[in-house]
Amino acid sequence: MKNYVIGLDYGTDSVRAVLIDTENGQELASNVSHYKRWKNKQYCDASINQFRQHPLDHIEGLETTIQNVVKESKVDPSLVRGICIDTTGSSPVPVTKDGTPLALTKGFEENPNAMMVLWKDHTSINEANEINELAVSWGGEDVTKYVGGIYSSEWFWAKILHIARQDEAVRNAAHTWMEHCDLMTYLLIEDKDLKTFKRSRCAAGHKAMWHTDWNGLPPVEFLEKLHPYLAQLRGNLYDETYTSDLVAGKLSQEWADRLGLSTETVVAVGTFDAHSGAVGAKIEENTLVRVMGTSTCDILVGSYEEVGTKTVRGICGQVDGSVIPGFIGLEAGQSAFGDLLAWYKELLMWPTEHLLGSSSVLNEAQKEQLREEFSDKLIVELTKEAEKIPVSESLPIALDWINGRRTPDANQEVKSAISNLSLGTKAPHIFKALVNAICFGAKKIVDRFEEEGVKIDSVIGIGGVARKSPFIMQTLANVLNKPIKVAASDQTPALGAAIYAAVAAGIYPNVIEASQKIGSDFDGEYFPQLDKVAAYNKLLIAYEQLSAFADPTIKISQNEFSL
Repeated sequence: MKNYVIGLDYGTDSVRAVLIDTENGQELASNVSHYKRWKNKQYCDASINQFRQHPLDHIEGLETTIQNVVKESKVDPSLVRGICIDTTGSSPVPVTKDGTPLALTKGFEENPNAMMVLWKDHTSINEANEINELAVSWGGEDVTKYVGGIYSSEWFWAKILHIARQDEAVRNAAHTWMEHCDLMTYLLIEDKDLKTFKRSRCAAGHKAMWHTDWNGLPPVEFLEKLHPYLAQLRGNLYDETYTSDLVAGKLSQEWADRLGLSTETVVAVGTFDAHSGAVGAKIEENTLVRVMGTSTCDILVGSYEEVGTKTVRGICGQVDGSVIPGFIGLEAGQSAFGDLLAWYKELLMWPTEHLLGSSSVLNEAQKEQLREEFSDKLIVELTKEAEKIPVSESLPIALDWINGRRTPDANQEVKSAISNLSLGTKAPHIFKALVNAICFGAKKIVDRFEEEGVKIDSVIGIGGVARKSPFIMQTLANVLNKPIKVAASDQTPALGAAIYAAVAAGIYPNVIEASQKIGSDFDGEYFPQLDKVAAYNKLLIAYEQLSAFADPTIKISQNEFSL
């Protein structure tokens, strides 16, 4: 008998569902829904790095995408055995005592503080700094040691602390908070007991400082020193966490009816998109999977023998079972990757967007056609010209920190910069410098892992950038001086979520076997060009010098300055 599973992947701009044949990994149907309110930039203020999303965007997208893949595939709904949801993170949502998102209750429908606080929201920088200072001074164990020793403003506790101080109404109304992946899973299942609901090990360990060394979440005594609300909140959260190969519950009758599925369909414990993406790309020990989109997440798995109790400085956490049960999952990443290039594109599009509208030469239809043509061709043409510029030429040097630095050594207060500009610098030179910058940032992550004794034998790229930009991928291979394979699937995180669902449904005995059987194949590999590796090494030194100038906490050796 055929069996099918659904992977649901929530990205920054849209949610996508895939329906997978568990026998061979064939994608029978896929569907994408863009967030309407987010597209209109509601509840956001980029000038203060505030990025919020309304839960209705996610609920509506879930219903639309799953309905569509079930209809399109024409499979018997009773044979859809499991669903798993992956999301961005840390993206916490305030909820009421019965688990209703606060933004769906009276009085909070338009309050940004009642929305989901998106991963890229950096309004809580001060709170993150406060957590870091307290972690090493409060007299107890350093609860940041398993998240790289530095807590980020992108993460759970810092965001909640910021909202609690800023908005008394939300603080008083929010019974508890849930990570996005937990909330969406909870909404689907029949059992609505928040105390027994299975929270994501991935989310809790990497973003909320959950660890068995201190019996779960940070101690009440620690949280109380930050704010009494956090100490109270801890009692309304959870003690245990669960890996995503386990069943969170069965589909409720309400959602089975809405989605056209059966109440026998199991819903697996939720996870983060990068972690499921690594599973979808057939991650193995000592393989670095780079999930490359608006930002990056870099995922590794290591054995207990290799990682053990050793802590890796400056990363986004090391968590038992967060990627593959039986292994330690390690996460790093860049706060901006594709976002840096998107910023540059928006900058260059300014004349088209603002001056074209006032033109008296063209009619409205022609103006719109020109806008679309410029938008479609801009990055393509910049890439063509940038590829022609020799690596040995005196290029501008840029930093990739336009949205702060995620790793190594999280610091969301640092800014991007460009140096070595001249009157001969043209738009393609700056574009090439920005591409180099995101690749140099990736190199610093790889270096940190290897300096800390975590071996990297191979690299896999997944996501839109990996699939669509040979120029960036070749530059990355040259900078890392490592070959990089590219996953063939356009929906690797959703495929990874489907793999978790297949294990939770009992179709496969474990994640490794399921991943090898139905994970993505590879459709390309980039090899370092030896004649360019040395030239990129020299540019990397200039990147490090600029990094040290922009962030005085960075120390580089004297010989690097002399070069």
